[in-house]
Parts: sequence; structure tokens; C-alpha cells
Amino acid sequence: MSKLTSLQEAVKSIPDNAVVALGGNTLHRAPCAAVHELIRQRKRGLELVKTAGSYDVDVLCGAGVARAVSTGYVGYENVLGLAPLYRRTVEQGEVEAREHTCYSVIAGLRAAAQGVPFMPMGGLTGSQLASARQFKQVADPYTGTPVYVIPAIQPEVALIHVQEADEQGNARIWGSLFEDVLMAHAAQRVILTAERIVDGASFAEHPERTSIPGFLVSVVVEAPRGAWPLSCHGFYSYDQAYLAAFVQAAADPATLERFLEERLGLARLAAGRA
Repeated sequence: MSKLTSLQEAVKSIPDNAVVALGGNTLHRAPCAAVHELIRQRKRGLELVKTAGSYDVDVLCGAGVARAVSTGYVGYENVLGLAPLYRRTVEQGEVEAREHTCYSVIAGLRAAAQGVPFMPMGGLTGSQLASARQFKQVADPYTGTPVYVIPAIQPEVALIHVQEADEQGNARIWGSLFEDVLMAHAAQRVILTAERIVDGASFAEHPERTSIPGFLVSVVVEAPRGAWPLSCHGFYSYDQAYLAAFVQAAADPATLERFLEERLGLARLAAGRA
């Protein structure tokens, strides 16, 4: 049975206040078409989960969609620096920064994927992050040594963009997988967007190339350039000119709103639903 649907219908199924994981990493292969649709539909109160975000997290914070962000980093790498809207909304108390390391996000997702309440993690000893987030320690049952454990992070929805998928939701990711496969296993539902939909026979011929199996996917959307303005390996690079203009516009809320309305049709970002 085909799982193909429209982007509008797929995003409509995401409730307000949901925990939403975003695939990709920094400037690469984020589900930006779905992110823009979240803004168009005026979703509110989302907790975003990602190891390292950039434009996707930044624009959702600026648009009033996010209430909290669990991530290790949000920024544009050395291309454009840190994310201005994420910083501003956190400083103004509009968004809660649930600070992590990238690996503690991974540990939380692994716990959810394996159906356990927490996951041990090394590397936090001496860091203030553990006390800031109140990560707890348990005794290693073999040696008695204290070890920090990260609570499970189970997204209600994972939004993942891939290069190829078939109508049943089987997906291929070219290049780095980042944390997308882990998110697909940890989340309650997976919404997949794909650069192109291909014949499922090609997945049967080369099953070893399947990154995300269709049984994990709820719906799939054909979304060419679905990672733009970020990159999608094998299809396009990130749009540095757009990102630079976006970051510049972000300095002033009114300018940002005009910019996004003109460029993306995302009008009245801070307003409530009509």
C-alpha cells in the first residue's frame, strides 16, 4: 500500500506541543520543506531534538513554532557563525534551551530506540553540563564506579529528508547518515521527504543500500529540493547567498518577516492562527 501523501497533509498530522526530531546536521540535509510547512500551518509549542542544527532550528524559533530545543549546537558553522534567532528567543525567555552535547542527544535517542529508560555515557565527568541538566549517576554494577546516564529521548515525530524513497517509505541516504537512522528507530512516527520517488524494485534488487526501512515510516512525501536552503549530497549545495541574507534580516523582526514573506510566502510569523 502506498504511503505517499502531500507535504501539507503530512505536516498537518503533527500536533502542537509535540517532540519533533529533525534529521540532517548543521548545513546539510535538514528537512527544510517540512520546516517551512510547520511555519505555514502555524504550529506551536514544539520541542525540537537534534544533535547540531542551523537554519532549521533557527527559523522555527524565530517563527514562534518552538518552545524548547534539545541540541548540542545551533549555528552556521564557520560560514555565518551562531544562530541569531535561536540566541535571541532563548535570551528573551521565549524558547527553553535544553542544553546537550551532541553525544548526549545520541545517547538519549539510543535509549528510546532500545526501549530502555536511560543510556550510560562517558565524558561528562568534570563538565558543568551534568549538574546544569541534572543528569544523574548510577553505580556500575560490575565495578561500583559512578557513571552518568542520559534519560531516553523519544520524539513523537521524526522529520527526515533523504535522496531517494519508494512509495512504501523505504529510503536511501547518500553520504553521511548523521543521526537520521537512529531517529527513525527512536521516534513514534517518521515523516519522510525525498528528493525523488523511485521504483521499489530497485530497493529489492539492492537491499543493502536501504538506509531506513519502510516499516519504520508512516508517510512519505516527494519533495524536490526539500533540504533547501541547506545542502543535499548529490543534488545541490547550501545556498550561501540566501542564508547570508536570512541572517542579516534576522537582526530586526520586521525586516525578517518581510524577508520570509517575500522569499517563502511565510507571512505574519509571530501572529496566532487565523
